[in-house]
Amino acid sequence: MATTHPWINFSGNAEEAFTFYNTVLGGEITTIVRFKDLAGPEFPVAEEDANKIMQITLSRGSTVLLVGNDVPAFMGTVNERENRSKIHLVADTKEEAETFFAGLSVGGEVEVPIDTSSWGTYFGMFRDQYGIEWIVESKPSS
Repeated sequence: MATTHPWINFSGNAEEAFTFYNTVLGGEITTIVRFKDLAGPEFPVAEEDANKIMQITLSRGSTVLLVGNDVPAFMGTVNERENRSKIHLVADTKEEAETFFAGLSVGGEVEVPIDTSSWGTYFGMFRDQYGIEWIVESKPSS
């Protein structure tokens, strides 16, 4: 079966963001590849991009939670605040949803406070301190 993994672009702070996400979501950072790790005659890397993240992965067991990277300077400026895509995080319980919502929204902007939705789930929406938009939800039975 095919799987999907949210992949997020950052403007030089991917490692910081993933370290933060790891403190809230748990798991471990299983991959960190920097642009300098791939540099060579076939793939020249500008000095300003050498330490930027080419790929970073946050996993829990065999499940990949998030993947991200820093956008190199030659590709232009990335403004996460213009990205209207959202990461939908479904918690197993109302309590877990509250923990994720409270932790991930620190330093961000709450758009919809977490509460029982009109469709019966426990639901909230926010933009985190890195400009990434999240929906946190738990099932009605929790």
